[in-house]
Amino acid sequence: YAWLVILQRKGLINSWLIDLGIISQPLSLANNFSGVVIGMTHILLPFLVLPLYASMKTIDTDCLRAGMNLGAGPTATFRQIFFPLSLPGLASGVVIVFVLCLGFFVTPALMGGGKVIMWAMRMEQTTSLYSNWGAGAALGVVLLVVTLALLGLFQWLLGARATGVWSSR
Repeated sequence: YAWLVILQRKGLINSWLIDLGIISQPLSLANNFSGVVIGMTHILLPFLVLPLYASMKTIDTDCLRAGMNLGAGPTATFRQIFFPLSLPGLASGVVIVFVLCLGFFVTPALMGGGKVIMWAMRMEQTTSLYSNWGAGAALGVVLLVVTLALLGLFQWLLGARATGVWSSR
């Protein structure tokens, strides 16, 4: 709810931007797609950052020092050592955020003001508003198939070793 207060036409951000002379008319930041993205980012960012942080924390600093001692600069050390070792945490965070985004209902409903329709909202409207249970079930099956296909593609692109998902260990 705080984001609605901050982003509305007479909210904190618009007031600051007008006071600083950056804009002359208030921006429409709430009740649209921008508001939904801001709200969902605020809620879902920790679900990406925490697995990534846990993965980064377990990286042995001796590996980084060894790369530097062997002549790799900071950029090469990051690209060739640090990033590949943190990839399992990034992959876990991406999968968690993706799955959570699929069922997001309340935040898009509030921040979008009913103007931005997400998949879960469409399913709810189809079943409760239009009483079309068959179409709602079909939307659910489509969501399941697309989700499994995208997760399978993600698994294939990164490989089971990189993601650590579905590994035998």
